[in-house]
Amino acid sequence: MDWTTQMDAARKGIVTPQMAAVAKKEYMDEHKLMELVAKGQVAIPANKAHTCLNPEGIGSSLRTKINVNLGISRDCKDYDIEMEKVMSAVNMGAEAIMDLSSHGDTQPFRRKLTSECPAMIGTVPVYDSVIHYQRDLATLTAKDFIDVVRLHAEDGVDFVTIHCGITRKTIEQIKQHKRKMNIVSRGGSLVFAWMSMTGNENPFYEYYDEILDICEEHDVTISLGDACRPGCLADATDVCQIEELVRLGELTKRAWAHNVQVMVEGPGHVPLDQIATNMKVQQTICMGAPFYVLGPLVTDIAPGYDHITSAIGGAIAAMSGAAFLCYVTPAEHLALPNVDDVKQGIVASKIAAHAADIAKGLPHARDIDDRMADARRNLDWDAQFACAIDPETAKRIRDSRKPEDDHSDTCSMCGKFCAVRSMNKALSGEMIDIL
Repeated sequence: MDWTTQMDAARKGIVTPQMAAVAKKEYMDEHKLMELVAKGQVAIPANKAHTCLNPEGIGSSLRTKINVNLGISRDCKDYDIEMEKVMSAVNMGAEAIMDLSSHGDTQPFRRKLTSECPAMIGTVPVYDSVIHYQRDLATLTAKDFIDVVRLHAEDGVDFVTIHCGITRKTIEQIKQHKRKMNIVSRGGSLVFAWMSMTGNENPFYEYYDEILDICEEHDVTISLGDACRPGCLADATDVCQIEELVRLGELTKRAWAHNVQVMVEGPGHVPLDQIATNMKVQQTICMGAPFYVLGPLVTDIAPGYDHITSAIGGAIAAMSGAAFLCYVTPAEHLALPNVDDVKQGIVASKIAAHAADIAKGLPHARDIDDRMADARRNLDWDAQFACAIDPETAKRIRDSRKPEDDHSDTCSMCGKFCAVRSMNKALSGEMIDIL
């Protein structure tokens, strides 16, 4: 192999098998895609060891992709259930799975994912550091953290979230600016706590070049974590968030100099009217690197329904330039999601992504909507289910409330008052029977 990473290959004018596969999915010329990868405006996370991967491209000019967060915790530690969630997520069209396990021996599950799962696999190595070494956070060294990054790369993960934009300067900023929610990023809070307890600089920032060497060797994409993402509307677009974003822009350049692909993570909780501006600022500061957003959630008061608050924000974010949506489930802020929560989170994110792709005018994005319109005009229920994002739920609802006449082609909402039925009959010259 005469290239090290997808970016290195693209800069050498080589169309890799992964680029060819992505170009076909995106209805894009291979060489145009190659140019976008070379510039860093499209990332194709594809660890060399993840041989069962079905590659996907992430970039604002491509279809909006979604990520599903999974993993066990001390209170919910059944790996079989997590694997059920993984397969359900993949079957429903999730392009990426992030293993955020925070309990037990995580490596077997991580290796199972990279050996069996065709979706992109991501991790957050700082979570795994405490678990891997079974030591308190303050006793870990910079080398310990870097070694876990290497371990995850060797295990085949396609992208790693690294919270390297938070530095000792951030400690003073958090103290001075009196955020309402401080830091809500789990990884960011761990790095902040480690710096506070040890007095040392963020090891992911201080030894960033060593991390880049690891990522270049295994072709791991760096997802630059937003430790200071706003955790409530009051903290949106504040000094801490923007100052970190500026640093992430600098770190993006350094990664590209190593031929390492980059995604930049973003907010968070953001008022509706600030979302588009946030996307444009990121695109400018980070030179068009793919933006990976959590939500954004557009209100703070919907626990149990945060898959909806995030879908609203996600549609606007993707329409305005975000490339990758991290799903949010109804259990957000409340509990580890169960299988049904995962499904609802995926459906909400897929709706947001698809709506944004239509708004962006991506090639063939609206094709399935047009097929749905044809199926509805023809009152062809099977064809409607085939076009649905969640056919199972659509069919279940119709079957549970069928019209009185089992052979009717209408539904129980309108019956023979159905506008579609009436128009079809009127245009074909038929008598319209209502009673």
